Amino acid sequence: MRPLRFIMLGGFLGAGKTTTLARLASHYQAQGLKVALVTNDQAQDLVDTNFLRSRGFAVEEVAGACFCCRFDELVDKVRSLEAANRPDVLLAEPVGSCTDLVATVVQPLRDLYGHRFEVAPYAVLFKPSHGLKILKGESGGGFSPKAEYIFRKQLEEADAIVINRLDELTPKLTAELFELVERAFPTTPVLKMSAKTGEGFELFAAFLEQEGTFGRKILDIDYDIYAEGEAELGWLNAGFTVTATTPFALDDLLLELIERLRGSLSGEVAHLKAIGLGETSFAVANLIASAAAAELSMSCRNTTSEIELIVNARVATDPAQLESEVTQLVPAVCQKFGATAELCSLQSFRPGRPTPTHRYAKAKA
Repeated sequence: MRPLRFIMLGGFLGAGKTTTLARLASHYQAQGLKVALVTNDQAQDLVDTNFLRSRGFAVEEVAGACFCCRFDELVDKVRSLEAANRPDVLLAEPVGSCTDLVATVVQPLRDLYGHRFEVAPYAVLFKPSHGLKILKGESGGGFSPKAEYIFRKQLEEADAIVINRLDELTPKLTAELFELVERAFPTTPVLKMSAKTGEGFELFAAFLEQEGTFGRKILDIDYDIYAEGEAELGWLNAGFTVTATTPFALDDLLLELIERLRGSLSGEVAHLKAIGLGETSFAVANLIASAAAAELSMSCRNTTSEIELIVNARVATDPAQLESEVTQLVPAVCQKFGATAELCSLQSFRPGRPTPTHRYAKAKA
C-alpha cells in the first residue's frame, strides 16, 4: 500500500493556514485524490474544524494541546480517517502558537512511521501584519519579546517561508517583506502567495510535491521562553445558540460581533474568529490583528433565525477579562439583530507548558 502523503503547514495565529489548507484540499481533490484533514487546538469547539467540515471535507481534531504533546492522538486520528476515507493526502494544521514541530512531529513521524507516511516539506506561512514589525524590530509591535521569540522560531525551522496575504499588500510592501525575510533567513527559500485569491498558489503546491532531505531543521530552543510566550496569550473558545423570531443577516451579525470585540479587547489580538452555522448556510468572520479590520472569510449572504455560534479568541490579555468581554458582547450584539444568545460551552485559559511526547535532538530521517 502506498504511504499516505502527510502535509503539515505551520505559521502563527492568523497567518492564513486554514484558508490555505482548504485551497490545498480542493486542489488535490481536483486531481482525483482523496483528502482528509486534522486540525489542532488547545481547547475544543474550534472554528477551523467546523469551517472545514462545512466545506464537505473529512476532518478530525486533536484538542487539549498541540500535536507535539498529543503525538499519539494525532496518529490515532489519522488512523480513523484512513479507516473511514482511505485518503491519499492528509493535511495537518498545528496550533498557531506552537513551534519546534520538526523535532517533535516531523522527525518522529518519519522515524517511527516511515512505512505509513510520506512526509512533505514543512512550509511555514509568514503573517505580514505582525511579521513586518517583528523583523524590523519596531517597538509597539503588539506582542512581548517572548511571543515574538515563538514567531521567529516558527520561521527558523521551515523548509520554505511563504509570505501569505499578498492580496492585502502593496507591491512596495511585498518587496520590503521579501527582503526582510531573506535577510533574516538567508538559507531558506521564500515564496509569495495569496491563499484567498490563489495568486502564487501553483508554485507553493509544486514546492510541497518535492522529495528530498526536508524536515531536518532541529531548533536550538529555550522551552522556558517558549512556554512563557505562549502563556501570555489568553485563549477562549465559546459556543452559543442564537435564536430569533425574525430572520437576521448572518454576515452582518458576525462582522458586527468581531468589530465590536476589536474595539473592546484590551490586549493585542493574535487571532479572533466567529462562525455561524445554520441548517442551510454558514459564514465566518475574523480579525488577525488589533489594527486590522474585521472581514468575512466566508460569506453566506443569507438570512436565518437560528444558528450555532462559535467564537475563538487568542488575545494578549488575561483570560478572565477575555471571557467577560466575549460573554457580555455576544448577547448584546445578538440583541441588536433581534436575537437572543444562550451560552452552551466555554473554555478560557492560558496555554500550559509544552511537553512533547517525543523530541529528537538530531535529525534521523
